[in-house]
Amino acid sequence: MNTKTKLDFLQIQEVTTDKQKANGTRVFKLPVCDQYGAAIHVASYKTGYVRRVKAGGHCDMWQLNKTRTIPPTKDYKWPSIERILILDEQERLDYLIAFCLKNYYIKQSNMLSNGNFIPKWKHEDSIKNAVVENCTPEVKVIVNGHRYNVI
Repeated sequence: MNTKTKLDFLQIQEVTTDKQKANGTRVFKLPVCDQYGAAIHVASYKTGYVRRVKAGGHCDMWQLNKTRTIPPTKDYKWPSIERILILDEQERLDYLIAFCLKNYYIKQSNMLSNGNFIPKWKHEDSIKNAVVENCTPEVKVIVNGHRYNVI
């Protein structure tokens, strides 16, 4: 499946401005919201970085790239962490889509279609406290009109 098909299937909308495009940056808006109800925006930079941006004023943007540990050297006695850059645009977009799918679609599958968020602990607590006999807990999630059963 090509990148455009993946973006269309996940309803991820490109919102890149002309200035960003000229700089080699691509910005995308996800159809899901964060726990504060703000839209989720992610970006791919030609420098190799992938970031979450426009976090609704709740926090600054942050890196999504994987990291690796750099061992200590004779000049610096502590190990350090560096980001693994993804220089190929196609690989960057594929990584971005996979990251969003894992972290914003699957992990937040308990987010309701109206933008409300139920924290995982609260959801699990409500299942534990439910007095239901001979019934397996079942969670149904509707995302943009599509119903998913979470078992």
